[in-house]
This record gives sequence, C-alpha cells and structure tokens, in this order.
Amino acid sequence: MDGVTAEPPKPRPRRGFVRSRWAIVKWIIYALLAGDVVLYSLYGRLTELIDTAAWLVLLMLFEWETGGWPLRARWVPVLHGVRLLASAAVVVAVVGYALERVWLDFFNEMTWLGVVALLELEVRLPPDAVRLHRMRRTIAAVLYVALVGFLLNWAVMGFGDENPHAAWLDTWDALLWLVAFVVIEMNVFGGRDAGRPQRARQAGGSR
Repeated sequence: MDGVTAEPPKPRPRRGFVRSRWAIVKWIIYALLAGDVVLYSLYGRLTELIDTAAWLVLLMLFEWETGGWPLRARWVPVLHGVRLLASAAVVVAVVGYALERVWLDFFNEMTWLGVVALLELEVRLPPDAVRLHRMRRTIAAVLYVALVGFLLNWAVMGFGDENPHAAWLDTWDALLWLVAFVVIEMNVFGGRDAGRPQRARQAGGSR
C-alpha cells in the first residue's frame, strides 16, 4: 500500500561471548587465565596446576550454560562428563592443599567453592524470589571481600617471602579470578535483573 513502509526486521539476539558489552573484556580475561595455567605448569606445584586448569574448565562451562550457546542433545552427556571430571579435580586440589598444609590456598579454595555454589543458586532461583536473591548477593559480597584479603596476603608475601616468585604468581592468579567472576556477576546477573518482570521489581521495591 502507498504511504506504508514495512518495519525493519528486529536484529537477532547475539549470544554467548558476543552478547554483551563485556565481550572483549571476557575474552581477554579468559585468555589470561589460560596463560595462567601455562605459568603454573612451568613454575607452580602440581596441585596448583590441577586446581587452576580445573577451575578454568568449570568457568568456561558455566559461561557456556549461561550464555545461551546452542548445544545438541547428544553433546549434553559429554558436557556433564567433562564437568564431573573438572569438579573431581577441584576436590583433588582441595585435599592436596590440606595434605600439604598450605592453609592459605586451602581456605582460598573453600571460599571459591562457596562463591560458585552461590552462583549456581542464583541461576536456579526464580526471578521473583527477591529476598533470596538479596541474601545470595550479601553472602557473595562477604566471600569476595575474603578473597580480596587472600590476594593482599599473597601480595605482602611477595615482598618478604622466601619464595617471592610463587607469591606473586598466586597474587596474579587471585586477581585474574576475581576480575573474571566480577565480570560474570555484572554480565549474567545484571542482565537477569534488567530483564526481570516489572512486577518482580515492584515487589522488591516494596520490601
């Protein structure tokens, strides 16, 4: 009809790494974490290498699950199998730290397990469970503060420890993981808040 113009088609939603403004930042962080695995293979203990490599695999799987990447049904068991192996490797690392009596690494690892458990909870909570979301974020903030404390401890050790190179490597590793998870919090869960139904936001504002 004359005088009527067709509306342009809506752009298809982009998924995964390219979905948000944090795309380039995340690619850089994940590349640095992969380099971190190489550094631990050269200069770290075996327990640290297993720990870092396993966490990187779990992080990438978590990004895949929350990023909306397409996955054929036949690959789901493979994905779960890889996740199970990586989780088992993390448990091995925790036990290794305890046996080696490296208590700073042990408590740092336990704190990270708490952070991941809270992230898993956030993904599975219904959007309108406002109080539970707030509680989850409050506990997560406390755990992140503890992780910053571990980072600063390693940084101090880098100036006065008998093995400063190992301390600085641990400091760098702790910094990378903190940045990675903060970006995930801002990207994944910030996006969930932005897309939360209006009635849920109104319910949150009335409490």
